[in-house]
Amino acid sequence: MKLVSFVHHHHPSFGILRNEVILDVPALFHVFGGAVPGKGTLRTFLSEANDPLGTLTGLLANIDKVGQVGMEELRSHGVLLPVDHVELKAPIPDPSKIVAVGMNYMDHCREQGAEPPKNPVLFCKLPSAITGPGASITWDSTLTRKVDFEAELGVVIAKRAQRVSPQDALSFVLGYLPVNDVSARDLQFGDGQWIRGKSLDTFCPMGPAIVTADEVPDPHALGIRCLVNDVVFQDSNTSEMIFKVPELISFVTQGITLEPGDVISTGTPHGVGVFRKPSVYLKDGDRVSVEIEKVGVLNNTCSVR
Repeated sequence: MKLVSFVHHHHPSFGILRNEVILDVPALFHVFGGAVPGKGTLRTFLSEANDPLGTLTGLLANIDKVGQVGMEELRSHGVLLPVDHVELKAPIPDPSKIVAVGMNYMDHCREQGAEPPKNPVLFCKLPSAITGPGASITWDSTLTRKVDFEAELGVVIAKRAQRVSPQDALSFVLGYLPVNDVSARDLQFGDGQWIRGKSLDTFCPMGPAIVTADEVPDPHALGIRCLVNDVVFQDSNTSEMIFKVPELISFVTQGITLEPGDVISTGTPHGVGVFRKPSVYLKDGDRVSVEIEKVGVLNNTCSVR
């Protein structure tokens, strides 16, 4: 199942993407005379529905039973929307937190001549940095001139998680999505800590959809790439992760509660711009793509003020 957030005729909503058509979940509840759990966003739905995935699976099953006449009626009520008629947003545009992981790929450690960490290296990207698929990554050239790309696998949390064991951790995963951990390297290294350089507005593109965990049986066997203007810069596999998804969830939740819709960005492989010789940084008009096998392709353009 692919879960998306979108805007249609200036109205934000969320739904299920299937065969290039979006099932608008709140609209479907409205048609059948029910109130959607939460306040009409995917995050609040995850927080307040008793069984979010079970509810969505049931909706799909009911849609499959309505037949052609029923499908036309649903279209007339605005429940079924062609994906090219909406503006896709980040699937979770408003998580309570984005926990990012540094130095989590062996090949990324090798490219910078660094020893792999003994424990996960955590930092935060602020939610205000989030932008969606097709949106611009924007920055002020008087603030930073060394903007880098980082293809990452994002993990979306399904339910409240505290002190989770590695053995139970995957049961807390809603699904996966591409993330670009855009980084202002001059700010990141100049500040002596990473939050500002990693959290400028628009520096956390994610999407276009959350692919639910049942469709990604092994998150540690996925090809992951980053292309700039159709040229491949990063080309690796999530098998290079030092700390796997269950370890990361367990490590974080020993002291930090993860809420439904929170995102863990699990680190980037080798090939980032800063460690190339010479270094390569993003510039105005560049097109950046993050591709993750079985998960999707995230496309953004760069705009320098």
